[in-house]
Amino acid sequence: MTTPRTGADLIHSMHATEGAGFEVRRPFPTSQLSMVDPFLLLDHMGPQDWAPGEAQGAPDHPHRGFETVSYILQGAFEHKDSAGNAGRIGPGAVQWMTAGAGVVHSEMPAKEIQTDGGIMEGFQIWVNLPAAEKMKPPQYQEILASKIPEVTVDDGRTLVRVIAGSFNGNEPAVSTHTPIAYWHVLLGTDGSFSGDLPHDWNAMVYVIHGAVTAGGVDADESDLVILAPDGESVEIVARGSQPADVLVLAGLPIREQVARYGPFVMNTREEIIEAFEDYQSGKMGQIAF
Repeated sequence: MTTPRTGADLIHSMHATEGAGFEVRRPFPTSQLSMVDPFLLLDHMGPQDWAPGEAQGAPDHPHRGFETVSYILQGAFEHKDSAGNAGRIGPGAVQWMTAGAGVVHSEMPAKEIQTDGGIMEGFQIWVNLPAAEKMKPPQYQEILASKIPEVTVDDGRTLVRVIAGSFNGNEPAVSTHTPIAYWHVLLGTDGSFSGDLPHDWNAMVYVIHGAVTAGGVDADESDLVILAPDGESVEIVARGSQPADVLVLAGLPIREQVARYGPFVMNTREEIIEAFEDYQSGKMGQIAF
């Protein structure tokens, strides 16, 4: 039997505006919480019902030194980057971009949503890279919803989508540079969840919809529960006789100095300055298709 982790802190999300003008709910980074090593950012986009011609995304912009992970719940996004990659992800799909030494990319609502309107909801998470891998060539992975393992537990009341990190012997389709777990857990009425995690990983639970008790802490929509390093599993229960769904995020901390500014995350201030100079001089390329 594993020992369940207890909740160490409860973080309420703040509202922010990103890209060309879309709103996100953000538990970190904020003045209250800068990061949860190795995770640098967690943004919950929407749900936002765009009118025809109003949908906004994130036009061409650079990144260096980390990975961006986009996961769509509703709607569809289209991706292009300066390494020549392009793709489209819809509900349940994931785009995993390793920026590495530097890449320029765009993430925009699908053309039909820009034209006709529609609902958009999803997540972007930033995962840090260790210093030894920050300057590796960029990589791109696109995982369709049908390729993400789904596991039913708690007598069929809970569904687990295994985006990263194995769960009950089910291996994800994505490969990661930093050891992490990324599970979307959908709890039915009075549903529960228990999942094993390495004792030396940082772990947290973000409430997407509904209300839950995670690690003994009551949390509502847009709340983040930081779990203490006092056990080897996470336990979650739906609260209020209503369905709920959460993200479970955990990872092996890198424990290196972090220097970050805007779209770049490195280890020193000098490396940040170099990243800006490389972008401005065109070394990160441009989207030419």
